[in-house]
Amino acid sequence: MTNFLIKLFIKNHKNIEDISVRGKYGILASVTGVIANFILCLIKLVFGLLSASVSIIADAFNNLSDAGSSIVTMIGFKLSDKKVDKDHPWGHGRMEYVTAFIVDILIIFVAFELFKSSLDKILNPTLPKFSYVVIIVLAVAILIKIWLFIFYKKIGNKIKSSALKATSIDSLTDSISTFVTLVSAVVALVYQVPIDGYAGILVAGFIMFTGLRAAKETIDLLLGEKPDPEFITEIYDFVGKYNQVVGIHDIMVHDYGPGRKTISFHAEVPSDNNILEAHDIIDQIERDLYDKYGYVVTIHLDPIVVDNEEINELKAFTENIVKNIDERFSIHDFRMTDGGKHKNLIFDLLVPHDLLINKSELADIVKDKIKEGHPNYYAVITVENPYM
Repeated sequence: MTNFLIKLFIKNHKNIEDISVRGKYGILASVTGVIANFILCLIKLVFGLLSASVSIIADAFNNLSDAGSSIVTMIGFKLSDKKVDKDHPWGHGRMEYVTAFIVDILIIFVAFELFKSSLDKILNPTLPKFSYVVIIVLAVAILIKIWLFIFYKKIGNKIKSSALKATSIDSLTDSISTFVTLVSAVVALVYQVPIDGYAGILVAGFIMFTGLRAAKETIDLLLGEKPDPEFITEIYDFVGKYNQVVGIHDIMVHDYGPGRKTISFHAEVPSDNNILEAHDIIDQIERDLYDKYGYVVTIHLDPIVVDNEEINELKAFTENIVKNIDERFSIHDFRMTDGGKHKNLIFDLLVPHDLLINKSELADIVKDKIKEGHPNYYAVITVENPYM
């Protein structure tokens, strides 16, 4: 069914790297969600009012909020699809994240209101008028929500949309919520026990949990979260195919919205290479990365000495020192300047974010250990955290 809808409504559907095609995927998912959730809302609201069931009415308004969320998501895709302008040189891609956050707030608000109405039902219990028709309707609603979960997840994975992936989880949670409502209907019908309010509390709890989790994920995207480790590994592997590059470090990925990322890093090349040839290689890597991923890439060229025995031995000595302190430590940009009586060893020390000691204290420890082994060398150390 999902593939049929994609082929029916999206031209060039295989070209998902195209931002406009990606936007059409988002709109298709949003429109489908609006229609499905609005129909579910109407059906549940009718049967909820007829049976005087607060949990079914709560579930109906949950579907209404989902329909509203789909509308907001659709607006987000449309706004994020706007072309760059002089005030927004990186486009409007983050509007997808902004509208996703609005949806998250709406979900949390609905959960709070449903919690209050369910609590009132517990304090003032009445037996709902359930029937087997209501049970059938709820069972069908569960199946529809499970299909929406699969539908959203498939499209979300295809276009790598965090908003749609979150929506898929929301649909799965909704199916669970409706199942809880279904259980309360069965209990009321068979055992004549009013657990409707308690079921409503559970439904509200599920919705609240989903909203808070989705809000956290959206805030992480807006603040700038850690890039996907698999993507970073791909960058290392890609650049590693160029023999002229010895290594890379200080990778940074800036996210301006889906399909609008920039990448920067330092590329180490042998210092005895022709500078014009090395620069040409760096330009070629930038172009090749853009062709493969569609991201703007900026590479800083770092010339390093690779055939000096003294520097290589000192680098290995220093690496051994930092690894003995913590296996996670590493060094880069290692170079030496000869001042006559003393030689300076200049390098960056990369440490994890959960470092337990002060950076300046750590630098002093490493300096002292280098001094112990090589009294004529003075270390100039910059301690930094990774950007990934």
